[in-house]
Amino acid sequence: MKSKGFRFYFRIYCKILAQDLKSKMSYRADFIISTIGMIFTNIAGFVSFWILFRNFPSINGWTYYEMLFLYGFSLISLTPVQCFFDNNWSLRIYVYSGDFIKYCFRPINLFFYYQSEVFDIKGLGQLAFGIGTLIYAWVKIGLAFTPLMILKMIVFLLTASLIMISMQNAAAATCFWIQNSFYVLDLVFRFKDYAKYPITIFNRLFRFVFTFVMPIAFIAYYPSLVILRPDEIPILSWISPLVGCLFFFLSYKFWMYGAMKYSGTGS
Repeated sequence: MKSKGFRFYFRIYCKILAQDLKSKMSYRADFIISTIGMIFTNIAGFVSFWILFRNFPSINGWTYYEMLFLYGFSLISLTPVQCFFDNNWSLRIYVYSGDFIKYCFRPINLFFYYQSEVFDIKGLGQLAFGIGTLIYAWVKIGLAFTPLMILKMIVFLLTASLIMISMQNAAAATCFWIQNSFYVLDLVFRFKDYAKYPITIFNRLFRFVFTFVMPIAFIAYYPSLVILRPDEIPILSWISPLVGCLFFFLSYKFWMYGAMKYSGTGS
């Protein structure tokens, strides 16, 4: 069978996205309430930072605006996993009911077909809040605003996003082997809250875990150092794009391996 290229999958995705948005907009009240809830959740995080720094002008050498920069950076980098991979939360339901078998008979990539069915539009509210927070912190810190800086920001934001996507893909795929896989996925999702803090505030054990075991330090901390502290960039910051791509590839292979082992019998 002839392999299908990017243009084919892009056209398919646009059609699926259009249908998904139409169905969501038919329940506008639910959409509006959910979006407002997402915005207030992020505002609560912003307020917690403000309260914390009223008593502590800096934490382990990190100022309020640098921490705010990390917070905005993490919100933006976490947006793709919420918008484009939210269907991972339903994977275990499809697997246990046996309905996942319907995805196995389409002449397109199984992973693409499953993930593209759902677009969580509420994530756009998080994206807007993250961009606003990042710009506010950027101005207050006094960072240069040049084409090179913008290019670095885009590259490292995209590759940072791959880390959380990879973690969620791998956690969701455990449902092909573990019946109570929800708790695995929920645990991984909760770890994202630590991404908005600099890894240097943790002890050595947690630094190791958050870098090499549960690599949430690559969601915001290491990538953002390229922008925040260009004179002291560690090697882990420079290789974060490679780490992101590698982890995404491995999580994709793990997800597909589980899907190929799926028997379709349900629970």
